[in-house]
Amino acid sequence: MSNAQESTKIGNRLRTQRRSLRMTLREVATSVGCSESMISKIEADKANPSLATLHKIVAALGTNMAHLFGETADCTVFQAGDRPVISFDGQMVKLERLVPDAPDRMLQANIHIIDVGGSSQGRISHEGEEMGYVLQGSIELTVGDSKHHLAPGDSFIFRSEQEHHYRNTGKETARLLWVNTPVTF
Repeated sequence: MSNAQESTKIGNRLRTQRRSLRMTLREVATSVGCSESMISKIEADKANPSLATLHKIVAALGTNMAHLFGETADCTVFQAGDRPVISFDGQMVKLERLVPDAPDRMLQANIHIIDVGGSSQGRISHEGEEMGYVLQGSIELTVGDSKHHLAPGDSFIFRSEQEHHYRNTGKETARLLWVNTPVTF
């Protein structure tokens, strides 16, 4: 497996999860803050949600992105180039998985790969705690009302309940080691 790009065709998985919870399109849309039409288009793979919107959808469905993408493994070692990379069509952010999803995992770690001008496309908040370390490039990290400009070697930590957002403000692709608990992405 060489940097496997995972499919972003997630509509059917979202629809299956929503129906298993006996939730209507309206209920999910209200929880997310978008239209029923948008949720329907996402479920039909006719629209690609931003990371922030997808995060809200999976939270409304009582799951997380790791479960959505169906990652499971008992393996504890991943050789360079063998980690799955989640790519979102039309998005400028990819997530390289460092920790596979499993029912008993409490920790999640990814390398966020952010193209020039890319961002998390909206504020995110959820339970937990997050920390990160800038490996390459530069980003602007907003936590609550505070903006921070970070470069290689800089790190951060914050409670996930605070609304947060990031964007690549540099002239090269940014790579961030990002760890959070509990599993949310």
